[in-house]
Amino acid sequence: MDRIDTSGPAEPPTTPDQLLARLRELGIDTVTHRHPPLHTVEESKALRGALPGGHCKNLFLKDKKDRHWLVVALEDARVELNRLDRVIGSARLSFASADRLWRYLGVRPGSVTPFALVNDTGRQVRVVLQQAMMEHELLNYHPLVNDRTTAIRRDDLLRFIRACGHEPAVAEFGRDGESQGTLASDAADAHL
Repeated sequence: MDRIDTSGPAEPPTTPDQLLARLRELGIDTVTHRHPPLHTVEESKALRGALPGGHCKNLFLKDKKDRHWLVVALEDARVELNRLDRVIGSARLSFASADRLWRYLGVRPGSVTPFALVNDTGRQVRVVLQQAMMEHELLNYHPLVNDRTTAIRRDDLLRFIRACGHEPAVAEFGRDGESQGTLASDAADAHL
C-alpha cells in the first residue's frame, strides 16, 4: 500500500500562479475565483450560483498494469470503475494513492484537476474526458489547489492538455446514471 512520502518536497512542482502564467503564455483566457477550500463535489455545489459553466470531478486512477489515468467528468456523472475499464481498454481500475497523485500530478487529494497535467512531464498519465462534459462551452476546475476555481473554455482546455504533451481521449460514459459507453471515434490516436 502506498503512503504519502512526507520527506519529499512540501511545495508543488507548479504553483497556481505559475499555472495561470502558463495559460496566458498559451493565449488562454481564464477566470479564477477564490473561495474556502473545497474537498468534495458536495461542498463545491454551494458555489453554483457564482460560477457559470460545467462543474466537474476528477478521478486519478490506476489499473492492474500500474498505468495511471485521469478521468474528468461532470460532477453528477455516475462513474462505475468496473464498467469504465472496458470503455477505456483497461482492467481493474482503482483509485491511486495520495503518494502516486503527488508523484505524477504534483497535487494533493481534493485538488485533482486536468491542470495538473502541467506536472506530468514524463507523460505517464492517460487522460479521458467525458463526452457530456465536453458539450459545455465553459468548464470549471481547481487550479492545482482547492481554494480556487478556474473557468476555462472547452477548446482551450483541449489546447492546454495537448500543450502538456497529452492527447486526451473523449469517452461516452456516466450519462443518465449509466457509466458503460464507448470511446469517441476521434480518440484513436489518444495516448491509451
